[in-house]
Amino acid sequence: MPKKFIRRYLPSHITIRESKYLRIFGSLLHEPNLWHLNRRSASGAFGIGLFFAFWPVPFQMFFSTAAAIIFRVNLPLSLATVWLTNPLTMPPIFYGAYLVGSTVLGTEVDHFAFELSWSWLIESVSTIGPAFILGCGICSVFFGLLGYFSLDWIWKMSVIRAWKARKPRKK
Repeated sequence: MPKKFIRRYLPSHITIRESKYLRIFGSLLHEPNLWHLNRRSASGAFGIGLFFAFWPVPFQMFFSTAAAIIFRVNLPLSLATVWLTNPLTMPPIFYGAYLVGSTVLGTEVDHFAFELSWSWLIESVSTIGPAFILGCGICSVFFGLLGYFSLDWIWKMSVIRAWKARKPRKK
C-alpha cells in the first residue's frame, strides 16, 4: 500500500531529469537506484527530505538531490519531501525552530516584527540568529530521523499486514 500511495504523488523521473536546477548533476541522475521505490529507498528519501526541509537556505532541493545521489535513495520522494517547507509553511516552521533553539539555549524569546530590509536582517542575525540556527539544526536531525524510522515502520507493518491477508485460513 505505501508504494502505490507514494508513487501516485511523486513527480516523474523525466520531469526531474529535465529540471533546469538539477542539470548540474548530469549523468548521475541516470542511476537506476534513484528511481526504485522500496522500503529502504523510500525511508531514506523521506528522512533526507525532512532533514533538508528545515535548513534555512535557498536551494534545499539541490542539497536533497546531492544526498539522495550519495545515499542512493529515491530521488523524487526526497525532492517532494523537501517541499514541505514552501512560502506558506516556512514562517510557522521556522518560528517553531526558533522557539526550540531559544528553549535549548535558555534565552528569552524575542518578539520581533519582520521587515524586508538589510538593516533588519543584519540586526536579527546577532539577536535571534543563534537560537534560530540551533533550532533549525535540532529540528532537522529530529524530524529527519523521525521521518526515516516512521516510514520504515509503516512500510514494514503494511507488508506484514499484506502477508497475513494472503495466508489461507485454517479450518
